[in-house]
Amino acid sequence: MIEATSCGGVVIYRGKILLLYKNYKNKYEGWVLPKGTVEKGEDYKETALREVKEEAGVSPSIIKYIGKSRYTFNVPNDVVEKEVHWYLMMGDSYYSKPQKEEFFEDSGYYKYHEAYHLLKFTNERQILEKAYSEYLDLKKQSLWGSRKYY
Repeated sequence: MIEATSCGGVVIYRGKILLLYKNYKNKYEGWVLPKGTVEKGEDYKETALREVKEEAGVSPSIIKYIGKSRYTFNVPNDVVEKEVHWYLMMGDSYYSKPQKEEFFEDSGYYKYHEAYHLLKFTNERQILEKAYSEYLDLKKQSLWGSRKYY
């Protein structure tokens, strides 16, 4: 078994959620949240911010830690057990640019119900639910977008 750790973000701008469309040789195809592997010397927040920037061309602000998801997948002759740490992030515009080198073909911001149904993986839908609920709570308290919160 191979253990791997990644970090990513649920980026929200004006109530919409950033998604990426990945198509890797027609084997791995679908809408996902931005995330990626922790590099040596990085903390989880740094990884999450770097991955969002690399994969989507977005420079968000971290609002808060949301939680982690775990899943396994098969690689030739082994199984990878992956743990992903997620952050609620605030985008600064609707601009995004998918990273073609990582097989991302499209990116954009979607309304919650659209994003929820577009996401390929159940664990990412669960993280989105939690992050969006946090976002709505912060908005209700007039803390979203206010620097006093983070």
